[in-house]
Amino acid sequence: MTRHLPPAIVTCTMDAWHAEEDAPSARTFEIAEETPISLSFNGMPHGVMMATPLDLEDFATGFALTEGIIPTPAALKGLEVHVETDYVQVDMRIDGPAFHQLLARGRRAMTGRTSCGICGTDAQDVLERPAPTVPHAPPAPDAVRRALGGLRARQVLNARAHMLHAAAWCMPDGAITCVREDVGRHNALDKLIGAGVRTGVDFGRGFCLVTSRCSYEMAHKAIMAGMPALAAVSAPTARALRVAAAAGLTLLAPARDTCVMVPRMDRDALE
Repeated sequence: MTRHLPPAIVTCTMDAWHAEEDAPSARTFEIAEETPISLSFNGMPHGVMMATPLDLEDFATGFALTEGIIPTPAALKGLEVHVETDYVQVDMRIDGPAFHQLLARGRRAMTGRTSCGICGTDAQDVLERPAPTVPHAPPAPDAVRRALGGLRARQVLNARAHMLHAAAWCMPDGAITCVREDVGRHNALDKLIGAGVRTGVDFGRGFCLVTSRCSYEMAHKAIMAGMPALAAVSAPTARALRVAAAAGLTLLAPARDTCVMVPRMDRDALE
């Protein structure tokens, strides 16, 4: 029996209680689905992430790269998606050196909530996660504003359900070339990175725009992909600033239509 991926959007009927009415009225809404995605490498279970069941090849590819499981896209040798009754299984084949490195890291019991990017990781792992140095190519604030102005029209799922994050890859002038959406902000970014890796996008030229807060793990994933700049609609955390400064990642956050803020990366500005 061939099973298909569950729909990314489902219909739900709710009782709406309006302030000036004595009884509720039935209303139909579209809401986003959230599905367990089980990830394995060379047959070894790695973890389960909750995600929107769409663009899963992109998601798995981006996840493997940004989590440091594969050093380069070439280390990913195959990927298969199997739809089970209550979850989706994604099996990845990675080359020998990458798999041996994964085994050396030890078994990671990873159960990822939708909002969590580093679930199952201990504190020392977070502090010692290696990251490369990225190119210094900050976009102009006007380019960020252009991207912000064009993003809403590209958020196809969010236009229906009003509850999904988006991650967009933008050219230096702010033109958007790719968008991925998910109920999880980290998932949306992993999907974008995976989509770019699978289509040969040069992440060294342009910038990423996300509709979420600029947390440590969002900055780290952007760095792992080789992105020179990350713009976010909400403010960065202090750890995100320190991680970005160490790798040379330019943060533009918070970024809004009316004002784009670029945090200073010198030590005095972080204390």
